Amino acid sequence: MQVYGSGPFFNFTVMPKTRVQKTKAIEQGVEDLKKSQTVVIADFAGIPVNDINTLRKTLKAIGAGFTVVKKRLLKLIFEKQGIEFDPKKFAGQTGVVFSPKDLVEIAGAVYNFSKDKKDLFKILGGFDVGEKKFISGEDVKRIGQLPSREALLSQFAFMLTVPIKKFLFVLNEKTTRSAGSGSS
Repeated sequence: MQVYGSGPFFNFTVMPKTRVQKTKAIEQGVEDLKKSQTVVIADFAGIPVNDINTLRKTLKAIGAGFTVVKKRLLKLIFEKQGIEFDPKKFAGQTGVVFSPKDLVEIAGAVYNFSKDKKDLFKILGGFDVGEKKFISGEDVKRIGQLPSREALLSQFAFMLTVPIKKFLFVLNEKTTRSAGSGSS
């Protein structure tokens, strides 16, 4: 049992989780991991609850979820899925993003949130569930900095149209000049 705070209004007790609560947390985590294609792990120590709720809303809008999981329980969740992964190598509190979508979509949302909270919210790493491959925190950040798929497609379409527009401009100028020289 831990006692937090001091003074007449701040003295409250937090009871540790019971074995039943831990078992339910592991079962829920295993279920979330089964449904996930991507897992992102972050240290959220010091982030206000309102900001965490904002992150949860953002992730929920794209089909993902943010959960606080103790490292020991997270290790058990991965073990139950036959994945060897030790989250104890990370410092701080672990928040986990479970997502059925690929890393590119989720990394962008998590990175955008972490930009505003540089010192408090740290992306520790990611995990590609399908390939059973760990991704470093730096790689997750780099992926998160990439433009969205739609933005890349529009840039590509623009790149394809520029030479065509220039060619049409040259043809138009050529016909204008030939029409101008032919009428004189």
